[in-house]
Amino acid sequence: MLRIHFTAEDIARTSLSRVADPLWEVLLSHFRLSDRDRPVCFQPWLVRLRSRPDLLTMMRPAGTLLSDLAPLGPYFPDFLTPPESAAGLDAGLDAVSATGRRRLRDELNLLHQTNRRRGRATPDWLAGLTDSQSGALTSLTTSLRKYHQAAVGSYDDLIRASVEADVTQRVSALLAGGVEALFRSFTPLMRWHRPVLEVRYDVEQDLYLQGRGLRLVPSFFCHGSAVSFADQDLPPVLIYPIMSEHRWETITSVDRRPLAELMGATRATVLVALRHSASTTELAATLHTSLASMSRHTKTLRQAGLITSERRGPAILHALTPLGWTLLDGAKVRV
Repeated sequence: MLRIHFTAEDIARTSLSRVADPLWEVLLSHFRLSDRDRPVCFQPWLVRLRSRPDLLTMMRPAGTLLSDLAPLGPYFPDFLTPPESAAGLDAGLDAVSATGRRRLRDELNLLHQTNRRRGRATPDWLAGLTDSQSGALTSLTTSLRKYHQAAVGSYDDLIRASVEADVTQRVSALLAGGVEALFRSFTPLMRWHRPVLEVRYDVEQDLYLQGRGLRLVPSFFCHGSAVSFADQDLPPVLIYPIMSEHRWETITSVDRRPLAELMGATRATVLVALRHSASTTELAATLHTSLASMSRHTKTLRQAGLITSERRGPAILHALTPLGWTLLDGAKVRV
C-alpha cells in the first residue's frame, strides 16, 4: 500500500490530467504483454496487434530493451517516464535523451541491486546508456517512439475514448464535492482517510507531498494497482487504471467483431452461458471443463466487471452485470 500524506496546500494543488501520459502508456502496455494471465479487457488490443505483423515488427526493438530495463518487479528506472512526458510524446522523449549521466548511473545501479536481490542478472549493454559516445540512449528513444506508434498510437481511437469516459466521471465527482469527493470516486483502488490517501500499491511506502500537490493521471494500460515514481523528489504523480467498464463501453460502441475474437472463445462462451445465472459446477458441466479452469475464467470475468459472484450455501452463483449484458448485446455475439 502507498500512503500519500496531504496538507491543506497539497489538496489545493492536486490536479487531474485529462489524457493519458504517452511514455507511461508505453511502459505499462509492455507490462501487459508480459502478464502471465492477461486481463480480458485488454484482449481487443492484443487481437488488433496480432493481426498486424508490421506493428509487431515496429515494437520488437523497444520490447527487447524494456524487458531488460523494466522487468516485472518492484522497480524500474524513473528516467523512462519523465514528468515532461505530460506535455506529449516529443517532450517526453527529449527528456529521456537528455537524462544526465549521474542520474542514469544511480538509477541503473538501483536496478542492478534490485535484480541481484531477485536472482536476476543485469545485462551488460545497460552500462552503455551512461556513455555519451555509445549512442545507446539515442537508440533507446528511437525505439520507444516506434513502439508508441505501433502499440499505443494505432489504438488511439479506443484509448482516447476510454480515458475520456473515465475522466468525465472523475470530473463530475470533483465538481460535486471537491478534491475529497474525487478521491472517494476511486474506491476501492484508493481510500481517503484525511489527511492520508491510501492507495493499492505493489510495495509498502509513504509519500509526503510537502506542499507540492499530486497529479492524478488516467491510464488505459495500468491494471490492478496504481503506479508512481520511485524517486520521491520528483514531482508527485499517481498513474491510476481507468475503470474496466469504460474500456468495455468503448469497445462495444466501436468494435463489432464477434466477442470470441475479442476475449477468447472459452470466456465468451461462459459469458453467453450466464444469460441464465449458474453456479461454477453448472458452468463446468455445461462447458465440459474442470472446476479449477472454470473458477479461473469466472474470476477474470468478475475482475473485468462483467459478472458478479455470490455465495449461495455451498455454491457460488454467477450472473451478468449490466455491463456484461451491454457487452453481449453490443458485440453481436456469435460463439
